[in-house]
This record gives sequence, structure tokens and C-alpha cells, in this order.
Amino acid sequence: MFAARQVFGAAQRRAFSASARANSKVTVLGAAGGIGQPLSLLLKLNPRVSELALYDIRLAPGVAADVGHINTKSTVKGYDPTNAGLRDALTGAEIVIIPAGVPRKPGMTRDDLFNTNASIVRDLAKAAAQYSPDANILVISNPVNSTVPITAEVFKSYGVYNPKRLFGVTTLDVVRASRFISQLKETDPANENITVVGGHSGATIVPLLSQSGYNLEGEKLDAYVHRVQFGGDEVVAAKDGAGSATLSMAMAGARFAESLLKAAQGQKNVIEPTFVDSPLFKDQGCDFFASNVELGPNGVEKIHPVGKITDYEQKLLDVAVGDLAKNIKKGVAWVKENPGN
Repeated sequence: MFAARQVFGAAQRRAFSASARANSKVTVLGAAGGIGQPLSLLLKLNPRVSELALYDIRLAPGVAADVGHINTKSTVKGYDPTNAGLRDALTGAEIVIIPAGVPRKPGMTRDDLFNTNASIVRDLAKAAAQYSPDANILVISNPVNSTVPITAEVFKSYGVYNPKRLFGVTTLDVVRASRFISQLKETDPANENITVVGGHSGATIVPLLSQSGYNLEGEKLDAYVHRVQFGGDEVVAAKDGAGSATLSMAMAGARFAESLLKAAQGQKNVIEPTFVDSPLFKDQGCDFFASNVELGPNGVEKIHPVGKITDYEQKLLDVAVGDLAKNIKKGVAWVKENPGN
């Protein structure tokens, strides 16, 4: 698991470096934003990353100059906001992470961000389809339930769609679910790993406490599930309109990138929850779904089923699948109606 002590420990850095590939280029599209900057920092600290390419519509060279002074071996370069800059940032990338977009403000849902962020993701996906079609694409930009299908449709239009290489980053839901249960049970959150399935917005987020041996009931269970589903709102309110969940999301994105790099570099049994093209609920119009996914050198190796759940969790899951089908359909319809230039 991605953790601060792993990032900063000299022994871990030496061990990781010994097993790292000669070239692991990671590209961040939206590197100067609220998520992009701390994400770039964490990636610079990761010895599995040999080259860090930072792109944004403004300030990417400055962020690269700043992050580039950190005393780890990877090279860092910031690219100008031009077509050539975007092309060069993407070319040769093993992982492309897309946190670009506008943040939520108080009272906004993820769907309120839809039109603006959909356009941004569509245009960046077009560039990735042209210049890094074989990379693992990690979508952070909300609403993930719709932006991942948008990205898939763009890659299909270029004839380069590989469902094993496209991921919606839902790791933050697991991070929150694990932290929140540790607060209730007074356990070490680093030892918690609550399974979360579904999507990445409100009622589509389904924590499966029963699979971790916990048994909350009544109002305590309702309150826990609500906090996991709407943890992002908690951060937006606490920041008083000045931002959304950027630091925790950056950590979650870095953790998922780390897992992909581990798997690509030969580590076995690397399992992370992620929103992918999934067979689990396709018969209900839900072409994408987040569940535990085993990662490997080719991206998705195995999609784990939901497994045994309680009646309470089944009701949550039924709602999630229905909402997800609508979110996915909305993304597909939007990109077909708005193909861009």
C-alpha cells in the first residue's frame, strides 16, 4: 500500500530502485492544479518513476522547476500549453494521470461539474489516444462515472481503445472508508482496507463493511455509509468554498499509480479498487463498475466479483447500479453529441 513511510524511507527507496524499470515515464495532465501539484510531489518521491512529465494550461514549467529540486533520481520536465507541448508530454508515457478540471464549490455535486470537465477530459483523451495510446490512463477528473466512459468513447473513435488500460481512480473512497472505520473502532487505519464497489459519486459509492468483519447497525451504520459516500462534501464545507478534496485525492492517485507500477514491474497479487470496463453489471446497462481489480503488466488482469454481501448492502448496490447506468449513458451520449474539433 502507498504510505508516507514508504515514500520517505531510504531503505525502501533503495529496494524499489533496485527493482524499477529503466524507464517509467508518468505524465500528469493538469499538474498545476489543486490535485496536480501534490500529486506531482508524491510521484517525484516515488523511486519507481524515472521520468515525470507535467502539463497544464498554465504554470506547468514552474511546478516542474519546483518539484525538480527534490533530491530523488527521477527527471522532471514541465511542458508549455501548446499542441507540441502536450504531444511531447504524452509521448512514451507508461502512465497518464488526468486530474485536470474545475473543483467543486459548496452546494455543487459532481454532476454540476459535468459540462466543463467533460470538455477538458475529451480534449485530453484525444491527445492521449494519438500520442500515448498504449499507456495506462488514470482518470481523476469528476464526475468519474461519466468522464471514464467519455474517455473510452474517444479512444474507440481513434481505434485504440483497450479496456484493460483505462481506469477511473476510486481509491479515495477506500482510503476514506478505511480511515472512518478506524476512527469508530479505534484501530490503526493503515491496517484497514475496506472494500468499496460501485462508482465515485454519492449513492454510487458502496462500502462493504461486512467483508471486513465489521458489524455496525442502525443509525451508526447509516451515518458511516453517508460519510463515506459524501466525504467530499465534508471537505468542501470545511474549506469554506476555497477548494475541494485535493490533498487526499492526490495521495489516492499516487497510491493507485504506485500499484500499477508495482504490477508492471512484476509484483504479483496487486489488487486495487478501480472503475473499469467491467462485465459484472453490463446486463443492467452498467458497462463500467468499480470493484477489486488485480493489476498486471497489461493493466487489468482480473476483475473480482462483488462477493457475498448483506441485505443492507444489496439495497445500496441496487441503487448504485441504477444511478451508474444513468451516469455512464450520460457520458456516452454527451461525447457523441459533442465530438469537438
